Amino acid sequence: QVQLVESGGGLVQPGGSLRLSCAASGRIYSVKDMGWYRQAPGKQRELVAIISSGGNTHCANSVKGRFTISRNNSNNTVYLRMNNLEPEDTAVYSCYAVIATLSGFDDAYWGQGTPVTVSS
Repeated sequence: QVQLVESGGGLVQPGGSLRLSCAASGRIYSVKDMGWYRQAPGKQRELVAIISSGGNTHCANSVKGRFTISRNNSNNTVYLRMNNLEPEDTAVYSCYAVIATLSGFDDAYWGQGTPVTVSS
């Protein structure tokens, strides 16, 4: 069994910063892509950023230059540093990972979601 546990969401003023963390644990053989999605009220879920096991990254155009994704492969953790936050960034942010388990299968796993609210 695999779990993704997120932390770091909360309320922040426009222009502020937050850092989200997501740690994968359980019967893990290797962690492949990791990333973050978000879903704002009344909108579809969208990709925010993704990072490969080798460190290649991709960010949505809406967050380029403001958000940075990184990971620590030694403890299977992915981070999302969010700077210069805007009210439009308000959403529930969910961690995502493609994991090869000890059972020999790759599968996609999701965290429970952490809310981020940008408001004055």
